Amino acid sequence: MAELKSECCAPPAHAAGSCGCSAAPDTGGDVREVVRERYAAAAREAASGGGCCSAVALTDASGTEVFGNAVYAGAEVDGAGDALSASLGCGVPTAVADLLPGEVVLDLGAGAGADVLISARRVGPAGKAYGLDMTDEMLELARANAAQAGAENVEFVKGYIEDVPLPDGAVDVVISNCVINLAGDKNKVFAEAARVLKPGGRFAVSDVIADAGMDDATRADMAQWTGCIAGALTREEFQDGLRAAGFEDVEIRETHRVHEHAGSAIIRARKATA
Repeated sequence: MAELKSECCAPPAHAAGSCGCSAAPDTGGDVREVVRERYAAAAREAASGGGCCSAVALTDASGTEVFGNAVYAGAEVDGAGDALSASLGCGVPTAVADLLPGEVVLDLGAGAGADVLISARRVGPAGKAYGLDMTDEMLELARANAAQAGAENVEFVKGYIEDVPLPDGAVDVVISNCVINLAGDKNKVFAEAARVLKPGGRFAVSDVIADAGMDDATRADMAQWTGCIAGALTREEFQDGLRAAGFEDVEIRETHRVHEHAGSAIIRARKATA
C-alpha cells in the first residue's frame, strides 16, 4: 500500500489534489470495478487491524482529513462502535435524517456500517436499518461490526445502488455517505431511492458536490473516482436529478471543502406524496 500511495502522491495526481489515494487498478476503465477494488482493499486493511485506509483518499491536497471518521467529530454516534474507525464518508447524514423510533432506514453504500448502526440505535427495536453494499469484503466487515455492537435490528444486503434489492415503498428514509458520486448512473440511483421510499419518505445524504467550473482533467482522472471527486454532480445537476425522480423540497447545504473544485454537502429531499 505504501508504494501505491507514494505513486499517487507524485505528479500529476498530487497537483490535482488526490494525494492519499492509490493509483487506480487496471480495470479497462470500468468505474464500478475501480471502486469495488479500492473499497475491498480498504475493508481488508481495516479487518486486518492495520488501520484505515491507505487504499482510499481521506485528505485534501494540504493533508487535511476531509473524509473518514474525522468528519464525525462532535456528532452523536451512539451505536457505531468500531465501524466508525473504518468510515470513508464525507459527512454525517444521520445528523439531518430526523430518524424516529419504529422507522425503516436504508443506507446506500453502507461500507463498514457506521451509519447503519447509528440509525439502528435511533429507530429502536421497533424499527430497522438496512445497509446496501456491492463489496463482499465491506459486507463481511459490516456484519462483524454489527455483531460486536449487539445490533439486532440491522440487515446488510449485497447489491448495487442503481438496483436496490428491496420492494417498492419499503423504507421511510434513505441515507448515504459519499457514495452516490461514485455511481456511473446517478439518475438510476435517484430513481431507485424514490422507488423504495414510501410516499412522503425522506432522502438525507452526504455527498460531494462539484463546482460548476470543475476542469476536464479532474473529471477525467479515474484515480479520483474513489476519492469522491471526479464523479461528483454539480448542485444544479443534483437538484435536477432528484426532481426528475419525483423528489421535492430539495435542499443542498455545503458543509466543508474537500477539493479546490468540490465541496461536501448535505442533500435533503422528500418523495412526493402523490
